[in-house]
Amino acid sequence: MTTCATGPDGSAAGDPAAATALLLDRVRLGAGGPLARLRVADGRITHIITASEGADHLVPGAGERLLDLDGRTLLPGLWDAHVHLADWAAVRHRLDLSGTGSARAVAGLVRASSAQVPHNAVLLGYGFRDGLWPDAPHKRLLDAVLPDRPVALVSADLHAVWLNSACLALLGRGDHPTGLVREHEAHDILAALPGAPAEVVDGWIEEACRAAAARGVTGVIDFQFGDTVGEWERRSARFRPAVRVAAAVYPPHLDAAVARGLRTGSQVGAPGGPVRVGPLKLFTDGSLNTRTALCRDPYPGQAGTDDAHGVAETSPRELVDLMRRAAAHGLEPAVHAIGDRANTVALDAFEAVRCRGRIEHAQLLSTQDLPRFADLGVVAGVQPRHATDDRDVAERYWAGRTGRAFAYAGLLAAGAHLEFGSDAPVSPLDPWLAVAAAVSRTDDGRPPFHPEQRLTVRDALVAAARGRRLVRVGDPADLVVVDVDPLAAGTDTLRAMPVHATMTDGRWTHGPD
Repeated sequence: MTTCATGPDGSAAGDPAAATALLLDRVRLGAGGPLARLRVADGRITHIITASEGADHLVPGAGERLLDLDGRTLLPGLWDAHVHLADWAAVRHRLDLSGTGSARAVAGLVRASSAQVPHNAVLLGYGFRDGLWPDAPHKRLLDAVLPDRPVALVSADLHAVWLNSACLALLGRGDHPTGLVREHEAHDILAALPGAPAEVVDGWIEEACRAAAARGVTGVIDFQFGDTVGEWERRSARFRPAVRVAAAVYPPHLDAAVARGLRTGSQVGAPGGPVRVGPLKLFTDGSLNTRTALCRDPYPGQAGTDDAHGVAETSPRELVDLMRRAAAHGLEPAVHAIGDRANTVALDAFEAVRCRGRIEHAQLLSTQDLPRFADLGVVAGVQPRHATDDRDVAERYWAGRTGRAFAYAGLLAAGAHLEFGSDAPVSPLDPWLAVAAAVSRTDDGRPPFHPEQRLTVRDALVAAARGRRLVRVGDPADLVVVDVDPLAAGTDTLRAMPVHATMTDGRWTHGPD
């Protein structure tokens, strides 16, 4: 039996927000693990005794509750290491475009749904994927079905916005030739669109955090565009989120963060709360579906055009300068890189700066770059649902190279540290969907997409828990209890894993009370 009262993560024992002590009894310690009894006190795991060691010797203290978990499996709390929380929370209140197969089909859906939106409001839609469409998005199609009301439709990857003429005029961009804007211009459009009142969005986010906790999530990295830290400082005064939040910093807010002395891991918002400063988010390229991911080879049919290889969002020199400044002030970079050339640029920058940090997405990699993640200590923040969602688009635009796309097994074999995310709303905020996708590499009955890149269930669970393999004494009491041992679960059960309870910082955020 071992005890420990403090830990390394900033949620120190004695935190007044932490729950009182309790004993968890007859719980399996990890996937395939032994039965055990453990004590949670002051937000940490203070004792663990397995049944074979005599768990009955760990008895409840005065006022302690003993909770029998009846042989269920206890895992480290799961993280979604890449979300856009406000966008994810709002998606459920927008027109769903995810099942559309053409631009004309989207226009028809806009026409059919227009009566459900107040006349003086922007009709907002989300989820179109035009990479395989037979026709192109254009403002004329939207103007034909809704000429006098603003319409703004966001692509599934958040890298494009399709607007009608009324919305372009509202935003002072009436001279735009097509109404389809991409990358930085799209991000600017999203920031300028009139949105729901802050208190309404906060309510949506609070609900989304509770829903995440119900799926075993104990923390997220929030890459929402804008002043994410400032928004969470304001928001955390209204409610305590059901998950830990690491709020990203974007370059326009870097100077302010440095002036305040904020570092990655600094607590912000309500004292004792679960909100911390996250990484500095930077971009090297765009996305696969918009054909703006920066690649060594040109996109089919694009040879000789300005963007034949994709779009370089940040020059290598500017990237190094931003990373160096951030690292000097304790802010770890998180660099968006999807294409193989973009990933090389990002890794070169980490090699030049020699700082901790992450590469987000790492979708297409040159073989020689696989070992560089481990060599440089760079985390690979990956989204396994992208591998299954985008397999057809990848086969079209990265033909002959998909063996090194979404190369999770290759990264792991090369020693990389993987962390799973959803990129919600690009895919749903549900870590079990990511685990199932990483293990199966298919979600529609087809054979696995490059089965050599499948992960074991154990390795997928570690990536979903930001590297935590086991529940150990001294760890923060961020835990998830599931009804089915993941090692005994088929793919369908993994996707829909029944979560019995979730605990964050010693507090139940989902069940069993």
